[in-house]
Order: sequence, then C-alpha cells, then structure tokens
Amino acid sequence: METNSTDNKTLKRGLSNRHIQLIALGGAIGTGLFLGIGQAAVLAGPSVILGYAIAGLIAFFIMRQLGEMVVHQPVSGSFSYFANTYWGSFAGYASGWNYWVLYLLVSMAELTAIGHYVQFWWPEIPLWVSSLFFFVVINVLNLASVKVYGETEFWFSIVKVVAIIAMILFGSYLLMSGKGGENASVNNLTNDGGFFPKGWLTTSESGSYQGLLAALVMIMFSFGGLELVGITAAEAENPQKNIPKATNQVLWRILIFYIGSLVILFSLMPWRNITSETSPFVEVFASLKGMQFQLFGSTYYFTNVIANALNLIVLTAALSVYNSCVYSNSRMLFGLAEQGNAPRFLTKLNKNHSPINAILVSAGLVAVCIVVNKIIPEKALEILMSLVVSSLVINWIMISLTHIFFKRTITAKKEQSLFPTLFYPISNYICLLFLLGVLVMMWFTGLKISVELIPIWLVLLYVSYLLVQKSRSKK
Repeated sequence: METNSTDNKTLKRGLSNRHIQLIALGGAIGTGLFLGIGQAAVLAGPSVILGYAIAGLIAFFIMRQLGEMVVHQPVSGSFSYFANTYWGSFAGYASGWNYWVLYLLVSMAELTAIGHYVQFWWPEIPLWVSSLFFFVVINVLNLASVKVYGETEFWFSIVKVVAIIAMILFGSYLLMSGKGGENASVNNLTNDGGFFPKGWLTTSESGSYQGLLAALVMIMFSFGGLELVGITAAEAENPQKNIPKATNQVLWRILIFYIGSLVILFSLMPWRNITSETSPFVEVFASLKGMQFQLFGSTYYFTNVIANALNLIVLTAALSVYNSCVYSNSRMLFGLAEQGNAPRFLTKLNKNHSPINAILVSAGLVAVCIVVNKIIPEKALEILMSLVVSSLVINWIMISLTHIFFKRTITAKKEQSLFPTLFYPISNYICLLFLLGVLVMMWFTGLKISVELIPIWLVLLYVSYLLVQKSRSKK
C-alpha cells in the first residue's frame, strides 16, 4: 500500500521533514496550553506542572506505539488501517469512524471559537460570517496539494512556537530582573500550601473533587492531536526517517514548552490568583499595565499590544486545529474507503492528489453542524461536545490495544521492527490503566455524561457496522 507520487490514483508524498516536524509540534501545542491551564490550576495548584509531565509521558508512549506501526507500514488511514489489519474489521471500522466524528465536532467548536476571536477586533462582524469565511479558505487550501497544507500548518505552528518562546524569555526576564512585581518568586511553587496544596485527590467545601488526579482529566485533553503525525504517513517524504524523528522530539518539546513555561509562570504569580476563566499567561501580561514604549514617534502601551498579540495567538491556534481537522478527516475517510468501510467514491483524488470527495463530504457535514449549532437547544449541543471527550479516550485506548495485536502478529511472522516501542508491553499496560483511570475521574468530576456516552456510542458504531456488512454482502 505504499503510495507513489507518479500514480494519479494514490496520495502524493509532499510533506518534507520540516513539515512533519512542525505538524508534530503544532499537534502538541494548542489552545489547551494558552487557555486551558486556568481550570487545571484552580483544581491542583502548582502540582499541575507534574500533571503535564505525567500526561505528556503517556502521550509520548502512545505516539511511540503508533509510530512503530506507521514506520512499519506508512499507509493511508493510519491507526484505522492497523486496527483493521491486526485486530479485526470492526476495530478498523470503529476506530476510523470514531476519529472522523471526533474531529467533525472539534471542527464545529473551533469554527465557533474563530468567530469570537475575530469579534475581539471587529465586534460588528456576525459570528457566522467570519466562521464561514475561514471555513471556505481552509477547505480550499486543503483541496490544493498536500504541500500547501504542510506549508500552512508549518507557519501556523511557527506562530505558536515563537509565542511560547517569547513568553518564556519575557517571563524569565521579569523573574530575574525583579520587574515582575513583589510577588514574583520561585518560592510561589511551594510557599502557599506546598507543591500539592490540594493533594492528589480531596473534596472541596462544595463537595466536588479537587487535586492533581482531578486536574489530570483536563490536562490529558491538552494533548489531543498528537496522533496527527500518524495520519501524515502516506504523504510524508522518507517516513522511515522523518516519522521517528518527529515522534522522538515530542517528549523534550513537551518538557520545554509545557513544563518550562509553567514553572516560570507559576513563579511569577501566586497560584491562588489564577481563576478558571483566565490563564497564567494572561495574568502575567496584565502585570505590564502602565508600561509603554516609543516607536516611530508614537507611544504604545504594552497592555494593548499584549492583548492583541494574545488574540492573534489563540486565533492562529484555532485555525491550526481546524486546518488539521480538515486534513486528518479527509485522509481518514480516504483510508476507510480503501478498507471497504466507507463508500468507494471517497477514494477519488483531484489533480493535486488530494481526496476531493472526502474533503467535500466532511466540509458539508461541518457546514450543517454550524447551522444546527444555531438551531438546536443548548443542552443538545452540550451532549454533542461531551462526545468529543468520549471519542478522544476511545481513540487513545484503541491505538494502544491495536499496537499489542500488531506486535503479536509481526513477532509470530518473525518480522523486524524498524522503530520499536519503548518498554513494550509494559508501556501499553501503563497507558491503558492510565486512560481507564481518566475515565473513572471523569465520572466523579462533572464529566459523567461523557463516560455514559461511550457504551451508547460503541453500540451505535456496531449497529452501523452490521448494516454496512449486510449491504456489502447483498452486493
């Protein structure tokens, strides 16, 4: 199933090493880092730093498991193909369609967020106008060659990386120069209730759970999107070299961008000053209030510059996520169609070797979702978004389980692995136990509906699978 760039019926290998590296990095840095830290910090205090390290390690293990399969067979459909090949046809069907629905809903959420970010500058523009504009632009870009997607995602990721590096450097300057305020000190990590001010798991006065284990639920979802590297396998140049390189570098990038930035930011301000509606990044920049600088004879205030910069960053992060959703969903549909688990017309490619029908079908359903978003009751939308959480956990569990079946198969065939997973099978069991633990914590921390939706969603997938099999046997 190796793709060939000279064949008009196959995907084209147009993603270079720099594209793969930044796609991997972009997948690890999203709005979860910029906006999601506040809620986790309220639940656990400075110990969320350890939480991001633990969750990052689990995400790295899962990436290595997927990476080993991808390097062994760099094909379209990624983990859906592997589940279909090494586990069974229903596993391939379920993991592929689960992933597709997951990022269909994420697309809808990101397009809504994009509208809000645009209104920060132009409040007179209706949400649906800016959402529709970027919906068209991103889908048109994806209909071009895969290199256009790679280039777009490369620059989106560059913006995010530069932003975090700038925040780390500026935060370090404030901390070491003493200009971060009288409360800025490394002692903030331990001097208010210790590093674990709310313990591993305790009950608050309101009766809700708090502590590091409760925060891990939110932290884990910050790493959703790391599996995107596996989706690029069929279109990556020299995947046996570039995929391992991108996968291995994720761990130290997480250490630098997540752990490094959080250590500095939690040092700059007491953790009790953080609220669930804000993030340490916003609070630290608020400390610049009143500072000004001269440029071309005009005076500018840091507060205005930082507010605009932060909005640009979160807008870029949302566009990056939606761009990746369009790409990964179309490739997953293409892979499902190749397996026979989706209609064959979805394998059609345009002259740029992009799966045109898969892109258009996904785009059409996202467009419907945008309309439905404005019509259906708020509770219905809430249930749909809860399915995102459920689907993400199912996705990671299936990758880890599929890898176990994959290893058993190649071991029985005495095939050599080019990119062996670290600590197999112990790392698989650690990941599975951790993810089951996340489900347990979700049950107790306000995400009970997401856990309840999992068996219902799996039953729906199985029923649809039986209908597809019945239709196929009739043909």
